Amino acid sequence: MRENALKHFLTKNFAQLLLTLVLLILCIVLACKTSYFFTWANCYNILDQSSVDIILALGMVFVISSGGIDLSIGSTMAFSGIIMAFAMKSGIPVWGSLALGLPVGILMGACSGLLISGLSLSPLVITLGFMSIGRGMALILTKSSPIFGFPNSFKFLGSGQIGPINSPILMAAILVAISSVLLNTTKWGYYALALGGNDEAVRRAGVSVWKYRTSIYIFCGLMAAIAGMITVARLNSADPLAGWMVETDAIAAVVLGGASLSGGKGSILGTVLACLVLGTLDNGLILLAIPSYYQKLLCGIIIILALISTELRSRKEPKSIS
Repeated sequence: MRENALKHFLTKNFAQLLLTLVLLILCIVLACKTSYFFTWANCYNILDQSSVDIILALGMVFVISSGGIDLSIGSTMAFSGIIMAFAMKSGIPVWGSLALGLPVGILMGACSGLLISGLSLSPLVITLGFMSIGRGMALILTKSSPIFGFPNSFKFLGSGQIGPINSPILMAAILVAISSVLLNTTKWGYYALALGGNDEAVRRAGVSVWKYRTSIYIFCGLMAAIAGMITVARLNSADPLAGWMVETDAIAAVVLGGASLSGGKGSILGTVLACLVLGTLDNGLILLAIPSYYQKLLCGIIIILALISTELRSRKEPKSIS
């Protein structure tokens, strides 16, 4: 009985346990290579830099778990940040600028979700189209030039501190907690996983598939807009090219965290651990003064091997809701 329970636990949490082990090994190796790695300042920097990646990946967890994909989050991140920047430059208060910029992510997510669910169109193609639309709009509005110089109250969202904790870290932690509750304890999270497992069965059960699928893309768009807000506030600059290729990192983190690209499985904890592993690896390579092209090569190889391993394992297991 105990052996079966242990086997079930190891099987169910294999990705999370493996990522924890990889993170520990990575930390030990980097600590031996450079004495600066295990300083509080550097560990804090890893958490701070990983916060945006975690927020982006949270939205992608629900999309991939439901059997979809969203390639537009980087463009949504940039476009929403540009709208906030223009609003503040026009004299609109910070809260009003946020009220204009954050709905951009919601709107783009809603449009993607409605087209995908309402017309049964390919998520890959639709979100690829919105990726181009969002990036194009950002470049057109700014004429390819960054916008900079914002009020201190806005910059606080990207670099301010609440007690000893940076604002982005605190926001990421709150969103992780909310997302975990949504995925694991609510009907909305249950249906997100069920849609990835068998959307036809969900439809036959009388569930409004298009409403749930659309709401999932809306949530993903909102996460991208929040990530855009933090990025603009942190850099004190709204760049139309911000968020370039962040989609690949978010997708990799979600799948490394235990999700299946075919849907039906997803893990908030696993996704957060994967983001920390990728963030730690990137930080370690910088400390070791490894050139950027070697960083990309090494990260790419690790991500591909891990994705292949995770996907092959998921195909051997029956789909389950966890």
